[in-house]
Amino acid sequence: MTGSTPPWKRRFPKRGADRGPYDGPHRARDAERGPAGTGGASLEPAAERSDLPASVEVPAPAARRRVAVIRDKARQGARTGGDRARAALGHLADRIIELAPRVPVRDLATLRRQFPGLGPEELADKLVAGAMRGTATVGAGIGAAAMLPVPPAMPTELAAEVTGVAAIELKLIAELHEVYGVRPPGSLKQRSTAYLNSWSSERRVDVSRPSTLSTALNGHAKRELRQRIMKRMVRNLPNLTPFLVGAAVGAAMNRRETRKLAERIRADLRKVQVPWDALEELPALEHPADALEMGDVTKEPDHHRPGDGGH
Repeated sequence: MTGSTPPWKRRFPKRGADRGPYDGPHRARDAERGPAGTGGASLEPAAERSDLPASVEVPAPAARRRVAVIRDKARQGARTGGDRARAALGHLADRIIELAPRVPVRDLATLRRQFPGLGPEELADKLVAGAMRGTATVGAGIGAAAMLPVPPAMPTELAAEVTGVAAIELKLIAELHEVYGVRPPGSLKQRSTAYLNSWSSERRVDVSRPSTLSTALNGHAKRELRQRIMKRMVRNLPNLTPFLVGAAVGAAMNRRETRKLAERIRADLRKVQVPWDALEELPALEHPADALEMGDVTKEPDHHRPGDGGH
């Protein structure tokens, strides 16, 4: 059609007027930046706004000082508790060392007269059974003490149990050495020290090591003894549960621990066992002047009960 404008040259009407140049921040028009009244988003940093609650910050040096004070007090308390525990264990170890020479030990001739017709293994079984009954009685008595209306001092009860069990097991170890024909040489004090080393290490007396036969415990042996006492006390804590539950638990635990100790000692002694017919004539064992009454060790609360099996 003559006079018509080609499509590519036609001008379309603008839908809206130009809102102005891109002269605002970030090259945005003023109308495109959103409302600037109350309640609108602000581009200012949040720390400079007054409509938000101010954050409370504790100065770092003060917080570090408080943490350091708490840490120092905790360390001091741990050191104090550790020192007291070590002092108690040291006193208990010294008590057992004093009791060791007073434990009465029967020699092989006496044992064979008391248990006629038994061989070494059967006689050893008898000794272990008697020791297990004795330590079980001690555990039951100490555990039952916790049910009293006014319980006794628990550390004292634990110390009494540990020393009682130690005396019974020391006697067992000494008499097992007699049964298997490997009596340690030396005096009563020397043999007592050797049996203490055997009890703390749960091994037989090694006569080839002079340190096991010394008249005084060296530092290493004393540390082993204290570690043994610590383990025994930790194991015996359940014995003090109230309402007679501790009595049953204490008896069972002591019986089991004594059996384990005897099994280790006997297995070790069998390696160096001397048959009875090959034994030389040994002198009778001397009786301690102030021998410990083993019946007092295994007595039950409120009445006396002698130890079983001659213990």
